Amino acid sequence: MVSSKSREILDDRNKDSHLYISRSEIRTSGRAVRPRDSSTLILVRTDSGKPRLLMGKRSPRHKFMPNKFVFPGGVVDRSDSRVHAKASLQLGVLKRLKKGCSAARARALAIAAIRETFEETGLVVGKREDKLLCIQSPIWKKFLSSGANPRLDQLQYIARAITPPYRSRRYDARFFLMCSDRFILEQKINQNSTDELSNISWFTLDEARSLQLPHITRIILEEVEKRISTHSDFEVPGPFIHFRYGKLVRDLQ
Repeated sequence: MVSSKSREILDDRNKDSHLYISRSEIRTSGRAVRPRDSSTLILVRTDSGKPRLLMGKRSPRHKFMPNKFVFPGGVVDRSDSRVHAKASLQLGVLKRLKKGCSAARARALAIAAIRETFEETGLVVGKREDKLLCIQSPIWKKFLSSGANPRLDQLQYIARAITPPYRSRRYDARFFLMCSDRFILEQKINQNSTDELSNISWFTLDEARSLQLPHITRIILEEVEKRISTHSDFEVPGPFIHFRYGKLVRDLQ
């Protein structure tokens, strides 16, 4: 149980860090909520000088991080496990993902990142091929109508973060990064794809830091900048941010 005094401490701490959490987002009783598997895809364009990242603003109607700028992403759907991409994950990426789940779940996490990006922005991350996958899911049928199959072999797995236990909604989020412009087939952003994100645009790292961001997004921005500047490969481990005995822990995974 989180006491009123504890809530005040959390609120004060987050205000100082520009991370204000509304009281409705804080669990007031009972056991911690079990985190749901989710995926985020950080797309980076390098075709105009400074690298630019795709981000959008969460709806004010959301109970989880309303009005914050984030990368496209969301929870894993049952249909994601049925999508078997021809261009699969790099072995180093798969190996690292499997530290927290099965190989099948790891692939579903990566697929979910591509699907959520398509749903929220209209951007197709894939490769045009003559023979397309056969998938019954309506959203995947719409994706495949672009003439492309999803492509996983260009995805880097850069971080994992589990929402703190004092939150009323929790996610076990994996963050993927893709820096290859060649595999973003549909470049025109659809601002009306869903009501999940608005103000979707490409931001430089400096522009992104000036936005209203969740704390975890700021941490991920640091990781993205490091990987872009060092041209890190698929084997490099990334931060795993979680809580242990009430304390924030930052491991490598």
